[in-house]
Amino acid sequence: MRVTKKEALRLLKKVPLLDLGKRADSIRKELHPDGTVTFIVDRNINYTNVCINRCRFCAFYRDIDSPEAYVLTKRLLFRKIKETIEQGGTQILIQGGLHPELDIFFYIDLLKSIKKRFDIDVHGFSPPEITYIAAKSDLTVRETLRVLRNAGLDSIPGGGAEILSDRVREQLSPKKIRSSQWLRVMEEAHRLGMRTTATMMFGSIEGEEDIVEHLDAIRGLQDRTGGFTAFIPWSFQPGNTELGVGEQGLRIRGRKQSMNTKSPFTNPVFAATGVDYLRVLAVSRVYLDNIPNIQASWVTQGVKTAQVALRFGANDFGSTMIEENVVKAAGVSYRVAKQDIIEAIKSAGFMPAQRDTVYNTLRYF
Repeated sequence: MRVTKKEALRLLKKVPLLDLGKRADSIRKELHPDGTVTFIVDRNINYTNVCINRCRFCAFYRDIDSPEAYVLTKRLLFRKIKETIEQGGTQILIQGGLHPELDIFFYIDLLKSIKKRFDIDVHGFSPPEITYIAAKSDLTVRETLRVLRNAGLDSIPGGGAEILSDRVREQLSPKKIRSSQWLRVMEEAHRLGMRTTATMMFGSIEGEEDIVEHLDAIRGLQDRTGGFTAFIPWSFQPGNTELGVGEQGLRIRGRKQSMNTKSPFTNPVFAATGVDYLRVLAVSRVYLDNIPNIQASWVTQGVKTAQVALRFGANDFGSTMIEENVVKAAGVSYRVAKQDIIEAIKSAGFMPAQRDTVYNTLRYF
């Protein structure tokens, strides 16, 4: 019988961690009985750090007049892609802020120039970017997706989801798209035959009910379209962010404490713990019965916790991330080489396998 929202909330709040882990692990074994854990060799390329949204949880964005603002040159972009391919990479994840001076022709040219020179999958432009490009171009979301797909966009990452609760989003990122808009972009992409991932950033100001609502929204869309390849939960990193260290951030976090003092995510200074992460990951595996892959987040948790996550429902170790800038801007900078990932998977008792963007196995180790 399918897990209900009420049951998911009970799992999140009351079930002992190890019992929850065993349940998630049993589901992982049913879905992936051969004991394979996958990973992808890719690079996160941020084409600009300029963003009008100015989200309170983000340490990466800059205003357009900031001396640190940039738009990546093609020369540097091509060099990064060439280096990725030389290291066995099959994908680039390309995302950026909402830059007020970039129009759809910038993105078309960017994609076409990449595809003209390189044989590599482009996993790019999260729903906030797609929505912004569409609005600036006076196009529908579907029309925008078609144009970008024809130019070379292969799939869409799940960025910008954070928590799919407008009550939470109003405090975290009041200028960002609403939950329904994020879901709409993903549904339109799926209807066009594009595959996407789904994410969740937790551990900021939300309660357990918000986490369950987020999971339910993802599961509901997957029921309708089947377009999500994987789900990636990761924890908020407060360093250098308004939410984590600024006066306004402390005020917001304090407000959350007064709303729900029993929540495990109420620490006024630090993000969710490793235990919190494993609990949310396991509930995600249990609840998302229609999504085949759950990804561990070594980028925010480190390799050791990611290894443990493989016994809490995860079957994918994510990316080698030859480059990563957004989490790094918050002061968290784990670096893991391809061989480190292979050894970490093996030492956890699994068989490592390199995959492509849509989870086709390319090579076993």
